Amino acid sequence: MGKYTIKKKENGASFNLVAKNGETIGVSEFYSSLDACMHGIESVKNNAPVANVEDQTVADFREQKHPKFVVYKDKADEFRFRLKAGNGQIILVSEGYRSKAACLNGIESVKKNADSEVAE
Repeated sequence: MGKYTIKKKENGASFNLVAKNGETIGVSEFYSSLDACMHGIESVKNNAPVANVEDQTVADFREQKHPKFVVYKDKADEFRFRLKAGNGQIILVSEGYRSKAACLNGIESVKKNADSEVAE
């Protein structure tokens, strides 16, 4: 199982979801408080396991209901995903992947590791 690591600053916090092998598989936005950051982690735990995948890299993609993972290509022509909660808010984003298969594996890793504990 992976873990959530929290990065605290004076004016708030953010978190990373890290796989068992030490690779970061998703990062959060910056939250204005530690409490809000913890709520973000709970949102990933609740939404990731049930989220469908919306692949926006294919023509005529089918829009999915929230919560969902949105797969897209960035300006560097790499594949990325965003996890959107039931309310449409982005709660986790990925790094860039060179292939769609690697990006989809990243999504599966988030689903598998979503229920991880917060590292102290």
